[in-house]
Amino acid sequence: MAGQIARIGLAASAISILASIYIYTMHGDGGDTELGIFVGLWAPTLILFSQEIDKMME
Repeated sequence: MAGQIARIGLAASAISILASIYIYTMHGDGGDTELGIFVGLWAPTLILFSQEIDKMME
């Protein structure tokens, strides 16, 4: 299971980035810039958090 959680975190961060771009540009009438930026900021948190959980499980 080593590395599995880190890969899940990486996938979740990629989804966060794609969702951020969608929200920023397409959501509603012309996009919601503040919400798009907020969702985009989740990506590094998801990566770091999943890496730390993976290290603790070793």
